[in-house]
Amino acid sequence: MPELQLLRLDHAPALLAFERENRAYFAASIPDRGDSYFTDFAARHGDLLTEQGAGLHYFHVLVSGDGSTTDEVIGRFNLVDVADGSAELGYRMAEKAAGKGLATDAVRQICALAADTYGLTTLRAKTTHDNPASRAVLTRTGFVATGEIEIDGRPATNYIRTLS
Repeated sequence: MPELQLLRLDHAPALLAFERENRAYFAASIPDRGDSYFTDFAARHGDLLTEQGAGLHYFHVLVSGDGSTTDEVIGRFNLVDVADGSAELGYRMAEKAAGKGLATDAVRQICALAADTYGLTTLRAKTTHDNPASRAVLTRTGFVATGEIEIDGRPATNYIRTLS
């Protein structure tokens, strides 16, 4: 059964493999990270963990199997720009894990963690119009559309969810 885990240093190899294996799939609906993301991955991973330790962001991975460090990363679920009881939710699922309800379950878990563990009261999210799966996940998990924007030149929607 997949397990949502707070990002750790030992997730790095599996996380990098996840990002490499799904790069083209992700780029179809969200801006590509660029080559430097992959060449500078180790330093970036360390920086993210430092920022997480300072409470600026909370990064999570969805791993397959029993939760051991050798498990495969099949999703990322991040709370970024944590401030004043609010954060922005961002997520991505591996292509082979898409369409199975795993993202919906993980977003529900993240919402509970945000409220119960991190003390947040509001989450924001955004997604492009050409990503119907992400739009459906947000709607199913209680997010409400608040306006139209552009992401990397593509039409998109902002969402918000109040946590109880």
